[in-house]
Amino acid sequence: MQKILGYMRKAIQEYGLISDGDRILAGISGGKDSLVLMQGLILLRRFIGIDYEVVGVTLDMGFKDRKPDFSPVAELCSSQGVEYHVIPTQIGEIVFDVRKEPSPCSLCARMRRGALHDAANELGCNKVALGHNYDDAVETFVMNLFTEGRIGCFSPSTYLTHKKVTVIRPLVLAPEKEIRRAARKNELPVVKSVCPADGHTNRQKTKEFLADMERKDHGFKDRLFGAMKRANVDGWGGIDYTPPAKKD
Repeated sequence: MQKILGYMRKAIQEYGLISDGDRILAGISGGKDSLVLMQGLILLRRFIGIDYEVVGVTLDMGFKDRKPDFSPVAELCSSQGVEYHVIPTQIGEIVFDVRKEPSPCSLCARMRRGALHDAANELGCNKVALGHNYDDAVETFVMNLFTEGRIGCFSPSTYLTHKKVTVIRPLVLAPEKEIRRAARKNELPVVKSVCPADGHTNRQKTKEFLADMERKDHGFKDRLFGAMKRANVDGWGGIDYTPPAKKD
């Protein structure tokens, strides 16, 4: 986890993600990113010099006849002294059975975010930590550019005035391959996704496109991310961002 902790510490400092007294809801889907996020937040408390709490929350998506077993995640949280909650929802049923969405990911993501924000309010958390990583950020930038024709991405930190909650993404500087390695080496109890759309999304296509471009032109993703930072797209320049001087 040493590399992951380094990436997380840099992101926390560069984007001002965590402060003393924060009570952070860590959204735990059961996937590698969310489990590494939780483990990283727990370990960082020992030496980062910031006093904060971590609360683990998993949303039960409510898929009929598809009930993932989150007991290993509960045991991990218990062993680390972390409060953990599994919150039942009907998101899966609404998206796939009631609405029968042909492109379900957007609605599903909005509903999951809303449920996590509500859970944060109920559990007294002022921040919600999500497991988006470096690759997710570049993929989202590319998807917005080619699918919607706009320059944009999610932000490292976003304050939601209507919920009075700040959404943070402490893994945004960590490459997915490092997260995968950390999850495997630390034997984290990854729970396989039961979503019917898993592996058949626009994000998956974008991931494959970027992997192909990276093979052809090494450093392709890094240059895209660098452009996001230099232009300060949606706050990616960091809290100390200074616009570059204009050339005469």
